[in-house]
Amino acid sequence: MLIQENVLLAPLTTLRIGGPARFFATATNPAELVEAVQFAGAHHLPIVILGGGSNLLVTDAGFNGLVIHNVLSSLPPITTIPQQNPLSIVASVAAGTDWDEFVLAICQLNFSGVECLAGIPGLIGGSPIQNIGAYGQEVAQTIHSVTALDLESLEFVTLPHEACGFAYRTSIFNTTHRDRYIVAAVTFRFDPTSRPALTYPDLQRHFAENPNPTPMDIYHAVRAIRATKGMLIDATAPDDPDTRSAGSFFKNPIVPLETLARIALALNLEEAKVPNWPTGQGTTKLPAAWIVERAGFHKGFALGPAGISSKHTLAIINRTGAATFADVAALRDAVRAEVLSRFSITLEQEPIQVGSLIGRAE
Repeated sequence: MLIQENVLLAPLTTLRIGGPARFFATATNPAELVEAVQFAGAHHLPIVILGGGSNLLVTDAGFNGLVIHNVLSSLPPITTIPQQNPLSIVASVAAGTDWDEFVLAICQLNFSGVECLAGIPGLIGGSPIQNIGAYGQEVAQTIHSVTALDLESLEFVTLPHEACGFAYRTSIFNTTHRDRYIVAAVTFRFDPTSRPALTYPDLQRHFAENPNPTPMDIYHAVRAIRATKGMLIDATAPDDPDTRSAGSFFKNPIVPLETLARIALALNLEEAKVPNWPTGQGTTKLPAAWIVERAGFHKGFALGPAGISSKHTLAIINRTGAATFADVAALRDAVRAEVLSRFSITLEQEPIQVGSLIGRAE
C-alpha cells in the first residue's frame, strides 16, 4: 500500500482546518487496514482514523503519526448472526460507505429506524463510535453488532450490541476502548413492521397534517430542516461559510434537575420555560444551542476568521475559509467560559481533537 508523507489534513475535514499528517495511508480493504496498522507498529507511530472528516478538529501543528483514511468498501469475515426474529432484516455495511446514502437506501425499502438520521455527514465507520443521533433517534437503536480490527490481536472481531457500551454520544470506541478497535463494518437490524415515531418538535410541526409519514417522507423532511439550520453539507455551495463546520460543536449537557432553577433565575424566566428533556435519575438534558445563544453568542456572531453559523448557534464555522485551529479554539473557549460563568454549566466539545497544540506531536 502507498504510505504518503506530510499530507495536509485541512482539505479532508469539513471544517477545512488542520496541519499535515506526518504519514498518511488509505485503506480500502481489510488487508490494507492491517498493513497500515503494522506500518505504524513497526515505526512506533500513534494512529488516527479518518473517515468523512465531519467530526474532526485538527490542530495547526498537524499530527506526528499515521493517519489512516478508513474507506473500507469490502467486508471482512463476519460471524454468522442467528435470526431470532424471522421478520427482521439484517444489513452488514462496510465502514467506508457514505452514511446518508445508506440511510436513503434503507428508507427506499420502507424500513424505519434511521430516517431521522438523514443528512448527517460522514461514513458508516464513524456512526457507532459516537452513537450518532438526531431528531429523536440514535444509531444504537438499530445496530446489531460492530465488526472491528482489534489492535491487540490484529484480528477482526464481531462485537454484539451489548458489548459496545452505547450511551448519549458515546460508546466503548470513544471511551473505555478508544485505542483498541478500528471499525471495519456495522451490522444493522430492522423490523419491517416498525413504523416511524415523531418525537422531535420540528418533525411534529412539519407533519402536523400528515400523521402517518413514510420513512422516505421523514428522510426528505429531516434533510430540509437540517438545511435551514446549516447542518447539511451542500456540495453545490462549497463557498457557503455555513457548510464549513463540524456540525454540532457542543454536546447537549445533561445536568441535575436543580440546574433549571438556576438558569431561570439568571435569565429572569419561569422555570417551566427552560427547555429540557428529563433523562431520569434526577437529571435532564438541555439544548446546548439554546444555552449558547442565551450566553450572548447569536447566529452570525464573529470572532476573527471563526464564527457562529448564521443558521444555527451550535455550529462553529470557518467563517472566512482561512480560519485556523487557534481561531476556532479561541471562539470555543470564549463560549465555554461565558456559559460556565452565567449558568455554571461546562459544555463538552463534540468534534474529536487531533494533533499537538505546540510544534509537532511526539
